[in-house]
Amino acid sequence: MSALGSAVAAGLLFALGLGFGGMTDPARVQAFLDFTGAWDPTLAFVMGGALAVHAPLSWLIRRRKAPVLAPTFPTLSKARVDGHLVTGAALFGVGWGLAGYCPGPALVSLASGADTVLLFVLSMFAGMWLFGWWERSRATASEPHGRLTGS
Repeated sequence: MSALGSAVAAGLLFALGLGFGGMTDPARVQAFLDFTGAWDPTLAFVMGGALAVHAPLSWLIRRRKAPVLAPTFPTLSKARVDGHLVTGAALFGVGWGLAGYCPGPALVSLASGADTVLLFVLSMFAGMWLFGWWERSRATASEPHGRLTGS
């Protein structure tokens, strides 16, 4: 199987898991996040099941010399906690809690054709675009523009 084929297969398996696990149901997600009200713990079992599969496979994969479909494993730099990370995590959490969607389940939920999920996904992409635009404009503004210095 090619790298593209395995990526498509993994994506489809992930989408099916999100759907069967209830992660695409905003009401269930919001009930899971409602610790002081009518808390629904079922998504904790979905997450626990995912961790139970991931942990041993991750251990086995790290023992390999190379991945199956690539010459080497990617090297990941250690990221430090900074303002961007904290702000992004906070926005993600607020969006997840208010809308009941996070990006992966929202994309899977597009298949339902619901107006609310379409609005969420369009808003999500608009937010990504706006952030990219803001970062580019900040980078451009901080570049020197060849100012003339008086003598």
